[in-house]
Amino acid sequence: MAETETSIAGWLAGRLPDDLFTGAPEVRVDREEITVIGTIDPPTVDDPADEAAVREAEAGRISRFRESTRERRMAVAREAEHRFDRKVAWGVRCGESSQLFTHLAVPVMTRLRQPQRQVLDTLVAAGVARSRADALAWCVKLVGQHADSWLSELRDAMSRVDEIRDGGPTLD
Repeated sequence: MAETETSIAGWLAGRLPDDLFTGAPEVRVDREEITVIGTIDPPTVDDPADEAAVREAEAGRISRFRESTRERRMAVAREAEHRFDRKVAWGVRCGESSQLFTHLAVPVMTRLRQPQRQVLDTLVAAGVARSRADALAWCVKLVGQHADSWLSELRDAMSRVDEIRDGGPTLD
C-alpha cells in the first residue's frame, strides 16, 4: 500500500519524542523524501528590537537543537526510511528563522524545446544561475512562490483523492 502524507504524518506524530518540537511538525512527502519541519522555542535576547542579535540567537538555538537531538532524530529517520522506503530530512523553525538540515537534491529528467532552453541559457548568461539545472530550479522556485495558493489547493485535492483511494476495497 502506498503511504499517504497523512498516514506518514500520523506515524511520525506517534513516533517522535513529545519534547522534540513545541507542536506537531509539518511533514512534506514526495516519492523520494520525507521532510519533517518542527518548531522550537525562540531564545530570549536582551534587546528584542535588535534584529541582528535576534537572528544570531535563533541561529544559535537551531544549531544547538541540531546537535543535541541528532541521535534521537536519526533513530526515527532509520525507522521511517525502512518503513516508508524514503529518505528523511529534517528542518526547524525558531522565531523568524528556519533551516533545513541535510536534504536531497534529486536529478529530474526533462525534455525542453529550444524556446525553453533559451530561457535557461539567458539566465545562465546573465549570471542568475550557474547552469541550466540551477536555472530550471530557479524557475520552478519562482513559479512555486507565485502560484502558491493554486498549488496548495491542488495538493489538498490530491491528498483527498489518496484518502478516498486508501479507504476503498482491497484486493486479496
